[in-house]
Amino acid sequence: MPFPDFEPCIPAFLRHIVAEHGSRTLLVLGDERLSYTEAEQRSRVLARALLADGVGKGTRVGMLFPNGPDWLVTWLAVTRIGALAVPINTFLQARELGWLLRHADVDTLLLCDRFLSHDYLAQLEEAAPSLKKAASPAPRLLAAELPYLRRVVPFGDGERPWSTPSTGFLAAANSIGDELLEAAESEVRPADPLVILYSSGSTADPKGAVHTHGAIVRHAFNLNSMRDLQREDIIYSPMPFFWVGGLVFVMTSAMHLGACLITEESFEPGATLELLERERVTVGLGWPHYAKAMADHPSFATRDLGAIRGGNLYDILPGNERPADPELRANSLGMTETCGPHTFDRMDQELPESLRGSFGRSVPGVTHKIVDPETGQSLAPGESGEICVRGYDVAQALYKREREEVFDAEGFYPTGDGGYFSEEGHLFFEGRLGDTIKTAGANVTPRDVETALAALDEVDEAFVVGVSHAERGENVAAAVVLAAKSHANIEALRASLKPVLSAYMVPKHWWLTTPDALPMTDSGKIDKKRLRAEIEARIARAEIT
Repeated sequence: MPFPDFEPCIPAFLRHIVAEHGSRTLLVLGDERLSYTEAEQRSRVLARALLADGVGKGTRVGMLFPNGPDWLVTWLAVTRIGALAVPINTFLQARELGWLLRHADVDTLLLCDRFLSHDYLAQLEEAAPSLKKAASPAPRLLAAELPYLRRVVPFGDGERPWSTPSTGFLAAANSIGDELLEAAESEVRPADPLVILYSSGSTADPKGAVHTHGAIVRHAFNLNSMRDLQREDIIYSPMPFFWVGGLVFVMTSAMHLGACLITEESFEPGATLELLERERVTVGLGWPHYAKAMADHPSFATRDLGAIRGGNLYDILPGNERPADPELRANSLGMTETCGPHTFDRMDQELPESLRGSFGRSVPGVTHKIVDPETGQSLAPGESGEICVRGYDVAQALYKREREEVFDAEGFYPTGDGGYFSEEGHLFFEGRLGDTIKTAGANVTPRDVETALAALDEVDEAFVVGVSHAERGENVAAAVVLAAKSHANIEALRASLKPVLSAYMVPKHWWLTTPDALPMTDSGKIDKKRLRAEIEARIARAEIT
């Protein structure tokens, strides 16, 4: 199993990448370019300021920034001194922000004052009204709604009487010398908790996965051994750094190699195409609907994107790099609790037909088993059940959950995902176990129907859910986005599925819609709870039969 030749913790990682790649550009946002050396220097100042304010090993430090230099510098400053980073979703509203800060026991919050339509200081006052009563931030905040929050430092023009100006906060760095900083860094170990990562699901109360320095640094390095990424790559990705995909699969992986990251404050197809062309991006990583939006933009045909040689944004790849059949490229399966992918395979190579739609093999160092979700009995290859995972990449804990609640007696984490492994060790993912549709006594896996729909030339995207039915229990319902210039109707789609699906699997209800109308989570995934509610509401209004 490939692991780095330095101690896998952020201080050692930072020293290594600066020594190897110091003058190279690490990150670009607009006109701002940050080198590896500059990232170390800026994070050094902030780290000393944090130490001067009493932040130390294990102190929970919230980080609320969009992708860019501020996010990266803050991440390095917090983690190089052994504090516990709590990246915060920039899309959160006041109630959600308050819930996360309280659940994570955040002591110090570093944030941008505004981003897009969000005024985060106003949101904090809404979440914790007693903040308004604080005349000053000294010596420490005391708000009953956020009982452990002691300091809020906004970066930007916004301030409140209860916040600490960033200029004054950073000035305190002068009271701490590099000797103390380096002494603190020397006590950071691979086993130390590094981050609490909150899942991106649509539920009100997401889970907080606690990962160590060793897990994050090792896993990004390990995944790189199975990827076609290079030191010279210029990588574009809209995946937020505050989620596991952006943090591990994009940012930390790129830093291991000395590659360059291209970021932007928000995605707009035309502006992003211009960015990709100007920066001569070589790899694009993200969600398929982003690539589709760019490919459909009027300026796409005139853009010079010839530098792009890889990634999973297939619709914008040059013709010679674009897979003829994306279903014959390996996928990967991952989650917040496993530092991202726990199964993986080379994504730049064609698969044989027998592996169509597969999700790779177990990542080296990771062990899987498939169990019967009712009995917990281990199942043989080829038998479908719940996917369980154990290994160096798995979270040490779910914050505020007892270990016995989270892991089984053998230390495996039950993922809630369904699927099976072939005799050769290839994973076939069948969807979330709770998504199974029970219709008139038969079980339908939504992914099976979605795959059949996606194989039709007339279909661009398809999502399948179960909707309530008085006699049958549930009916199969499909939300379908037709391909450009397709004039297919529901009868034509239904007829195309009948030869490939059992009759009970063919959707009873159809919603032909547009991408903008689909309910998505803020991480770009379909929100199936809201989709089910939307389709049921349309059936009730007789808009869907």
